[in-house]
Amino acid sequence: MPQISVIKGDITKVKVDAVVNAANTTLMGGGGVDGAIHRAAGPALYNACEKFHGCPTGEARITGGFNLPAKFIIHTPGPVWHGGDNGEDQLLANSYRNSLQLADQHLCRTVAFPSISTGVYAFPLQRAAKIAITTIKNFLPTANFVDQVTMVCFDDRTFAAYQSQLY
Repeated sequence: MPQISVIKGDITKVKVDAVVNAANTTLMGGGGVDGAIHRAAGPALYNACEKFHGCPTGEARITGGFNLPAKFIIHTPGPVWHGGDNGEDQLLANSYRNSLQLADQHLCRTVAFPSISTGVYAFPLQRAAKIAITTIKNFLPTANFVDQVTMVCFDDRTFAAYQSQLY
């Protein structure tokens, strides 16, 4: 039975088949989760990301996990919030869906996500949590391999927002 869970913790320490990185469109590392994942995975990740020459918002790319406990890192640039009338909801849903599809194609059963776009990209947290959980719930019945998705939240506010969307 596929399931979704919400935990509070450090996504760089979660042991799963694939960790999703809330990347920027260059895929070259940045602040927040992206910077933490790049630092924890080590310098080989930068080299692996270079070959993609970036990634458009809402799409996803996959690399090895390097020094992370995860087998793979899936990089997806979420949308920057511009008021909500610029397709942000759809782009955010695409980030989750495309990441899950890539995980499924690479035979991953367990996937961990951060809260995409809710940090410096300023996507409203409750709205982002609703889109994330809805997209994951809609994807799981169609998955061939993915059967456990964990939202890894770095603070109480984020944890509460995702937890409230589970039921």
